[in-house]
Amino acid sequence: MCYSLLVDKNNLKKALPLIVLILFLIPIITSSLLDLRQKQREEKAYLKMLAEQKAQKEGEERIYLLGKFEPSERGDFLPIPAEYNMSGYTTYLRKETLEAFIRMAEAAKKENVDLEIVSAVRNFDSQKKIWDDKWTGVTLVDGKRLNESTPDGLERFKKILEYSSVPGTSRHHWGTDIDINMTVPFYFQTEAGQKVYEWLVKNASTYGFCQPYSAKGQERPTGYNEEKWHWSYLPLAKDFTQRYKTLVTDKDITDFAGDENTASMNLINDYVLGISPECL
Repeated sequence: MCYSLLVDKNNLKKALPLIVLILFLIPIITSSLLDLRQKQREEKAYLKMLAEQKAQKEGEERIYLLGKFEPSERGDFLPIPAEYNMSGYTTYLRKETLEAFIRMAEAAKKENVDLEIVSAVRNFDSQKKIWDDKWTGVTLVDGKRLNESTPDGLERFKKILEYSSVPGTSRHHWGTDIDINMTVPFYFQTEAGQKVYEWLVKNASTYGFCQPYSAKGQERPTGYNEEKWHWSYLPLAKDFTQRYKTLVTDKDITDFAGDENTASMNLINDYVLGISPECL
């Protein structure tokens, strides 16, 4: 028994430094583990905050791209001066778009070509009125009330899409796109209209503008019919087009007459992205 106690004492003596070391390290290890867990919690909270900020930013961008805002309340929009505004009411453009248009109009004037804006920004509500009035027959399309001449909803939907965008899909929402002088094809068949269009084709790109709805064909097989009056400020619109592709889905395109037909139409790929390759 004495021998056993002696062995235990010797073993205890040998183990004592290790025990002391363990006792010394326990609070350090515990503290490190607590610090690691705290760091992990902080990193998780930070990543969550970043995700929430990203989601909020993308939500705000989506609202903008869908046109669900009032341009007069935004600091990056300006009213179009009366000398360039044919609409008869106060209308707005993104500041950069307006400045580029004025430079272009002044250059055209020196060559005896008059450029004015007949239509500029149209928010969701404005586009919805245009669409709904055509859908319900308030506005005639090709001389007909579509609610009477085209009772089939999908066919009526396609007919309006020949020239008018579904609310939430119009480039006019972005403050980057303008209709110049007239919004009817026959004007550009006149001598004055041909002169305007030829000047734009030759010079508009110098000021950042492109024609998104060029003649339909192999390069642009889908989308709206040709619109020689519609020009887009590419330095802004190009990015908005790509952001639309990323952020907006069919479920966001709703709240207008006939919206039940959206699912049957490939609106984003065939219409929002169905533009001249030069504008993509």
